[in-house]
Amino acid sequence: MEIQELEPSSNVEQRYRLLVESIIDYAVYMLDSRGIVSSWNAGAQRFKGYASGEIIGSHFSMFYTEEDRLAGLPQHGLEMAASQGRFETEGWRVRNDGSRFWAHVIIDPIRNTDGTLTGFAKVTRDITERYESQLELDRAREALFQAQKMEAVGRLTGGVAHDFNNLMTIILISLNLAKKRDPESPVLDLIDNAIQGAERGAAMTQRMLAFSRRQPLQLEPLLVP
Repeated sequence: MEIQELEPSSNVEQRYRLLVESIIDYAVYMLDSRGIVSSWNAGAQRFKGYASGEIIGSHFSMFYTEEDRLAGLPQHGLEMAASQGRFETEGWRVRNDGSRFWAHVIIDPIRNTDGTLTGFAKVTRDITERYESQLELDRAREALFQAQKMEAVGRLTGGVAHDFNNLMTIILISLNLAKKRDPESPVLDLIDNAIQGAERGAAMTQRMLAFSRRQPLQLEPLLVP
């Protein structure tokens, strides 16, 4: 039976390091236990715009927005990763040029053989396009909901306006008949006022019907007394 010699751990670590450094679709970098950046790969440089020489030795909180730094989110992420074994979140991050991108972030704690925390591994992915697509979808859903709501309101308005218009028609016919039957009536002025009120009500119902049917209203100048 042939016994294969195990590859030295130093070679395995070297190959792993080269693999991580070659990844460009993910920002993969290491932090010490305080959150200081200790390694930097090509993906991190691509997303965040910092060369390794510019960022190694700096605190990773510089990638967060000012609002998130003031809220203590960087330290919170490290504390959650250390206590829970992993921390995963999404949020805005800031590039070297000040622009923002929506990031999916995973922080894993790194411990030595006796369990002592020595640092963190942080993986960041730029998902701005997916985030913006989701926002567009949410806006489209909201617009559809509003359109459906307005459609329901229009149907309700149309039904009420139709019934009210029938009532106004009956009232106007009755008032005009009463006026013709007794043109010398002492309450003729009151009948005229009632007719004017009914005519305004009828005009209102026409506007309501136009709204419910989505018909354009005809605008006319009015002389305000």
